[in-house]
Amino acid sequence: MDQHVAEAIGRPDLIRLDDRLVCLRFETMKVVSALAAVRHLLDTGVVRRGDTLLDSSSGIYAYALALACHRHGMHCHVVGSTTVDRTLRTQLAVLGATLEQMEPCDDLKLDQKRRVERIHEILAAHPEYHWMRQYHDDIHYLGYRVVADRIREETGTDRLTVVGGVGSGASTGALTRYLRDASGAAPTDVELVGVQPYGSLTFGAQHTSDPEIIIAGIGSSIPFGNVAHELYDTLHWISFDAALSGAVDLLRRHAVFAGLSSGAAYLAARHEHDRAPERTVLFIAPDTGHRYTDTVYTRHREAAPLADLAPRDIADQTELALPWSRMPWNRTPTPPLTA
Repeated sequence: MDQHVAEAIGRPDLIRLDDRLVCLRFETMKVVSALAAVRHLLDTGVVRRGDTLLDSSSGIYAYALALACHRHGMHCHVVGSTTVDRTLRTQLAVLGATLEQMEPCDDLKLDQKRRVERIHEILAAHPEYHWMRQYHDDIHYLGYRVVADRIREETGTDRLTVVGGVGSGASTGALTRYLRDASGAAPTDVELVGVQPYGSLTFGAQHTSDPEIIIAGIGSSIPFGNVAHELYDTLHWISFDAALSGAVDLLRRHAVFAGLSSGAAYLAARHEHDRAPERTVLFIAPDTGHRYTDTVYTRHREAAPLADLAPRDIADQTELALPWSRMPWNRTPTPPLTA
């Protein structure tokens, strides 16, 4: 029996959607990494019960950290993106977390930069706070070990392709590292496909932009230390409109109500499945679709049929074009310079 609701929320579902197409569905994915990270900090004496944990978030991690703090008797202080909605603000308030939300801003790149600047201001005033550094501290990999073990048990690692939004790098990086470290696994057994929004610098697409919005949480305007570029085999850049079509199709075809990044990952996963039908393709759906009801699902009639969508295969980032581009990455250690 679970001792706290966070343990239940952090446990994902494995759902077979089609032959060799599997969805790893979370209610709130980052709960699994936040719980393990806080537990590790307590066990190693870095923090103590009653301390304040601080971080920046576009939404999911804020809720995850608040739950982990509630579970372990800690205080939580979050500098939140403009994208944090009313429901999440209310949940954080009731859980006792402090939320500082950035003023409305049309540029999510600027929003992210302002949040990090605010973190440094808070630390200057409160040096006793512990900055979780979800983007840079690999303690956020720890919680995914048990998830990787379950994937290995239920799907195996023979010809497995993992697809997911890159974001901070923790989920896709950790799962792939643990799966590849499995005894007897060959180097090509587990492939990793990363999904990015246009405008993200993580893999050199900062010179592009999406006329709709940047898909919050799967890209970055600043370097993230937890992104291990050398783990990725292939990259997909997917626009808001294409991700919307993927999310709507995922609900309509498979009854999985998930977020916008899940729609993008599903779109990429279907394509990878079609390219290599002999491989099992597992994609990550990191959250539910509730906070996307107004921005995505009420626009379901605008969704393009997936048969009408296909990526543009490119050789380098100078060829990037909306709404969808795909490029081999070949486990390159660092992103090459782009124009």
